[in-house]
Amino acid sequence: MALTATVFKAALDISDLRRHHYHSYSLTLARHPSETDERMMLRLLAFALYAHEDLEFTRGLSSTDEPDLWQKSPSGEIALWIELGQPTVKRLRKARGLARQTVVLSYGGRTADQWWKDNQRELAELPTLTVIEIATAASKALAELAQRTMNLQCTLDDDSLWLSNETTNLEIQPSVLLQAQG
Repeated sequence: MALTATVFKAALDISDLRRHHYHSYSLTLARHPSETDERMMLRLLAFALYAHEDLEFTRGLSSTDEPDLWQKSPSGEIALWIELGQPTVKRLRKARGLARQTVVLSYGGRTADQWWKDNQRELAELPTLTVIEIATAASKALAELAQRTMNLQCTLDDDSLWLSNETTNLEIQPSVLLQAQG
């Protein structure tokens, strides 16, 4: 018998002071059987960082042809392609050909550091790529917020993101390793 995804519901209130984006989202996240709470919550974090009415979660781990999140235009073009972890340079080149902007939300401590060290030069050649690293302590703390039903408030400013629920207030400082040109 195949394992099925676990469904999580999140009410996410976003106040993005950087982009002047203030909106409430009602989100459904399907956590793949092989996905951890940490990774699922990082998908939610990626949504918060790039929130838009057209941004959506994809089939993610169950599809090799899709990113973790994407934003499509009304005509079907991919405006934003968001990957989590340490994707291959080949995959990111493919994303560059399909999307106007590509973002990698890297996490995993030493593994992420080694991935960046090994691929930094080639990744810098992709002008539409942004690479953001989330520190291990932050991603682990984020995982602690995972509940089947979540009510979260998110505030973003220039260099920090605050995510809170009824009992916890978490500050995350994403580190931009590579910023897309233009």
